[in-house]
Amino acid sequence: MQTTQSPFLDIWNLTMVAGAIVMTAVGVIIYLLHKLRLSAIKDYKGKYDFINEKEIRNYKKVFICFAVAALMLINLYSMGKLHTVEVWFFVRLFMSIAGGTLVAYVASLILDYYYPTVLNRKLKKWRYMPRTSKAGNKMRLLSEEEEDVHLEEGMQAEENVFSIDYDVWIDEKSGEVKIDKYPGHLQALKCNSCGFYTMRVVKEEITRHPSKDAPGELIKNFQCSYCKSVRATAYNISTKEADDYRNQGMHSFKRNKNIDMVRVEIHSSTSGKKFFEFQNLEQAQKFLDEYDAEKNS
Repeated sequence: MQTTQSPFLDIWNLTMVAGAIVMTAVGVIIYLLHKLRLSAIKDYKGKYDFINEKEIRNYKKVFICFAVAALMLINLYSMGKLHTVEVWFFVRLFMSIAGGTLVAYVASLILDYYYPTVLNRKLKKWRYMPRTSKAGNKMRLLSEEEEDVHLEEGMQAEENVFSIDYDVWIDEKSGEVKIDKYPGHLQALKCNSCGFYTMRVVKEEITRHPSKDAPGELIKNFQCSYCKSVRATAYNISTKEADDYRNQGMHSFKRNKNIDMVRVEIHSSTSGKKFFEFQNLEQAQKFLDEYDAEKNS
């Protein structure tokens, strides 16, 4: 009966141990570097942008490192009982790959579906953190009605189509004004003429229906709500679409002075659930009108 382990397995097991330690350390370093870079940003808007752009991406890198470390640790199962490269070696290798993939997959699901709720709370914290002017005075966040006087016409147009949202902070003592730019609720393209994100779909038409042998063609006609520039883009339709659900009529909101926030939940058969929050009923109703128009244009 052989009790001496083969040199290959000695090196293999040592590699798995060292690799697990290294990958765990790399994951921890990525996490700490993320936190360090975030703490080094002094501007609240800068923190918002960094978290919004980098946090989920960096956390995925962390969990990939941990998944690889888990893979290597699982591969060490019963290493003292395995003395030669035989069937159990490959079975254990398969099990370790499956375990590491499972860890990475579960982490990805958490970051894609659960963590955005946590991330949204972080983003709100930094977005509405009280600002201080260069003079050292506390700044006030203007309401939607008050801020328009400080926004250019193009900026107001971007807000009107919900592609961009602007926050205007003002120091009422020194007169200093700070304008922060945030992504809006609905997607709009950048207009090549005026440069604002106000290019929206106004009409769609199918010029060629799809078949089994060839894709169809859809023409989307865009128009800028600010400078009125127009453009058309052709898109391929790879498969026939199912009939659209009949649109249900929108119910008008009643005015209520006691409402602090309006939350809109939209269920889509293609993109799942989406949540939108507004400061008042008028904004929510306007958003629903815009969203309805976009879907039926």
